[in-house]
Amino acid sequence: MLFRNDIDSFACVCSLLLACVPLTAAPKTTEKLRNEKVAASDAVLQPGQIETVSASLPSVTVFFEDASFEVTPSGGKPQKVSVKRGEPVYLPGQPRTIKNTGAKDLHYARVEFLGTGANQMWGKGGLAPDYKLLQENQYGRVYDIQIPAHGNEPQHSHRDRVVVCLSGAKLKHRFPDGKEEPSTLTTGEIAWRRGGVHIGENLGDTDLWVIAIEPK
Repeated sequence: MLFRNDIDSFACVCSLLLACVPLTAAPKTTEKLRNEKVAASDAVLQPGQIETVSASLPSVTVFFEDASFEVTPSGGKPQKVSVKRGEPVYLPGQPRTIKNTGAKDLHYARVEFLGTGANQMWGKGGLAPDYKLLQENQYGRVYDIQIPAHGNEPQHSHRDRVVVCLSGAKLKHRFPDGKEEPSTLTTGEIAWRRGGVHIGENLGDTDLWVIAIEPK
């Protein structure tokens, strides 16, 4: 039989034990931009954390570091995935969970396509010769841009796009009409850029590395 003092002591011990159990914080996901074409978010998952993606939208995810994680489609089985820094991963429009199974934070940018897409394939049309086309489907075109410190590109064109910056630099764009404008990007930045024709110059001491996602 427990007496009042025993019950109070037991409750106190339970409270102390519960206070010592770490609470799992929610993943840090921040929407960075949204327009009629895309919604782009920045997400950080600590080891063991799970993000639930409820929207049924096709998307491209770009990873800021090498990572290992687990994707479980709604009603499906877990799928183990390993990626390299800067690697884009296309996921179809399906609710899912993402679990960080690695030993360090999982940091990525997710770009969801809000439109219906188009069947036209753009290939490398208009892009600078050094750009690397990474993937393309009905929803968008994804390519790699790298400009070394104090380097520049030949004149080329872009469509409206999301840029995910893996390595920032001080930049300037020069346009065919002679106008110039700053276009500096910082590491980790996720930004929207309008399409156009220009020459890109890296004015800084750091190499630029950007993954561009052009929605259709």
